Amino acid sequence: MAVLILGLVLFLGVHSVRIVADGWRTATIARVGELPWKAGYAVLSIVGFVLIVWGFGLARQQPVQLWMPPRGMRHLAALLTLIAFVLLAATYVPRNAIKARLHHPMVLAVKVWALAHLLAAGNLAHVVLFGAFLVWAALSFRAARARDRAAGTVYAAGTAAGTGITVAVGVAGWALFAFWAHGALIGVRPIG
Repeated sequence: MAVLILGLVLFLGVHSVRIVADGWRTATIARVGELPWKAGYAVLSIVGFVLIVWGFGLARQQPVQLWMPPRGMRHLAALLTLIAFVLLAATYVPRNAIKARLHHPMVLAVKVWALAHLLAAGNLAHVVLFGAFLVWAALSFRAARARDRAAGTVYAAGTAAGTGITVAVGVAGWALFAFWAHGALIGVRPIG
């Protein structure tokens, strides 16, 4: 569990700089340059991610069950992860109404993804991993919205075509992951 927690602290810590020290981040980028900042950020993120994957794998070998989720939670989790995939697609597909309305769909995707996994799994490793991501996503979304208000950020209006493509890409990504990749990569088949 210590490796998982260390990975979460490193990965989410790096990703929390804009939440807790945006001014320091801006000053540091101005002082050292954007490329060195991004390189350091990337290296620390990758190390943190590797520690999360390794630590979660270790923690799953000796699970500590906190509660047994009702069977229906798996179905709700499947629906929520579908929504998370559509939100993730909305981050990248230009001129979609989802991003125009919600402004930060990637952070919302992480929030919905984490909640889905908390509902479907009741062991300690899941609570630590997905609970940490849920708290981070909630704080990150609040900070991003505050930055938008302060800067007067206006998001481009969405189009029907952009929104349709977003939904199609999100559903296709979800289907690929739910029916195949989750089992192949993580060893758990959420559907099927």
